[in-house]
Amino acid sequence: MKLVIAYFRPEQLNSVKQALYAAGIHGMSVTNIAGSGRQKGYTEQYRGVIIEVNLLKKVRLEVAVADGKVDLVMDAIANGAKTGKEGDGMMFVMDIANARRIRTGETGTDILS
Repeated sequence: MKLVIAYFRPEQLNSVKQALYAAGIHGMSVTNIAGSGRQKGYTEQYRGVIIEVNLLKKVRLEVAVADGKVDLVMDAIANGAKTGKEGDGMMFVMDIANARRIRTGETGTDILS
């Protein structure tokens, strides 16, 4: 099993969800976060004071999948999140050693279905 973690623009969340649904992936966790990367933020003026905003709003999406579906999930996320502009996001894949469904006690990849 693998855990795919993706960071991308909040306005792309609906597109990413639709792409995952179309790929047959329905289980996901979504968190609103703030972070910085190559975009480096921006400056704005508020009540006459210049403010540097370097932590931008992003979405963190986590999807646990069987090993054979990692590329499918990554492609769906990339297609949904891509705008072609800097700051579109990043994805990471991590191994999951074990997992258990609390209600039934199922373990391993059985919990993914």
